[in-house]
Amino acid sequence: MTAPDPAIAAINSDAVDCDADFSLPGWTYHDAEFHAAEMERVIRPSWQIVCHDSDLPAPGDFQTIYYLGESVIVIRGDDGLVRAFTNVCRHRAMRLVEGPAGCAKKLVCPYHAWTYGSDGSLQSVPMKADYPALRLEDNGLAPVALETWQGFHFVCLKPSGFPTPAEMMAPFEAEIAPYRFAEIRRMAPVRHRPRGVNWKTVGDNYSDNLHIPVAHDGLTRLVGDSYRIEAHGWVDRLSGEVAVSEKQNFWERFYAAYLPHVEHLPDEAQHRWLYFKLWPNMAFDIYADQIDFMQWLPTGPTSCLLREVAYALPDERREMKLARYANWRINRMVNAEDTWLISRVQAGMESRSFTTGPIATSEVCLRSFARKIRALIPQARLSHSPAAGRSKE
Repeated sequence: MTAPDPAIAAINSDAVDCDADFSLPGWTYHDAEFHAAEMERVIRPSWQIVCHDSDLPAPGDFQTIYYLGESVIVIRGDDGLVRAFTNVCRHRAMRLVEGPAGCAKKLVCPYHAWTYGSDGSLQSVPMKADYPALRLEDNGLAPVALETWQGFHFVCLKPSGFPTPAEMMAPFEAEIAPYRFAEIRRMAPVRHRPRGVNWKTVGDNYSDNLHIPVAHDGLTRLVGDSYRIEAHGWVDRLSGEVAVSEKQNFWERFYAAYLPHVEHLPDEAQHRWLYFKLWPNMAFDIYADQIDFMQWLPTGPTSCLLREVAYALPDERREMKLARYANWRINRMVNAEDTWLISRVQAGMESRSFTTGPIATSEVCLRSFARKIRALIPQARLSHSPAAGRSKE
């Protein structure tokens, strides 16, 4: 099943969610049948970030992403266009390329040497006369839907009505324009971090503002009580204003005090940490010194894979390099704290004692996400898991 249009219409409407004051029930964070339903109704029809256009500088350059049992290639063709295909030979389903990135003028199957162009067309087949019914033009690589927003490439296995990244981020175009997304370049390879938690546990934590002053001492020292969250349809906007305080440790104070001026940013953005969480499992962390994306891909009912990478505009100033290092030191601690938090939350979700929890009126992002899940999979309104087979209905 794919995301039904009536559910998406309900999400986009002003319809009241009768369960708005309660969280998603704990069983939805570990139940195998519910997970399968989520993959079909939430993840498969959603857009997933793969890479930035600068990661594909020349014809034949490719990046891959693996999720829901599909390996997808995003590749620049000889004509300069970027396309996406499943990483599967049309002959015997062999994987064509390995690894997260590479360059191939031709995609040659390592099993039987069927050869595809960078545009996905089947160009040659050994012993072609042995296949009397084979038409090369009918056996190109299977295409995957591709959208590009602000230089970033996204793929979707089965578009079914969810908004594209450009549509989700349309209200914020003016705010992010000064950051010059199209000109940024990758600072390091993509990091892959496996986590033994349900994918929603990661996303919930990202959008949770109430835990910041409790569990993130360093982040609290950096942004104080300026941290804000807002739910905007299919996007959550979070922000904090970096300021110097006497309680900060060395790297926090260094970053707050010595982050160099960035000419192309307005004054209000010079010390702002800005975050956008896009439906359902992606986020952009936007700082004056760099731009990161993070994505949490489900790998099972109680496991997921974090994909993270940092980008920045070229800037060789020594003070900017030190500021980026300080940023990394600060966020490394925040990530370690979050890793501990989500692991304990996941354990609690699997306790039979937990059904649903109350959600405060200020927890607008958690409310927005839970509303969408309940609209797409109505069984999520049940405090206890239904009988076997019911989550698939």
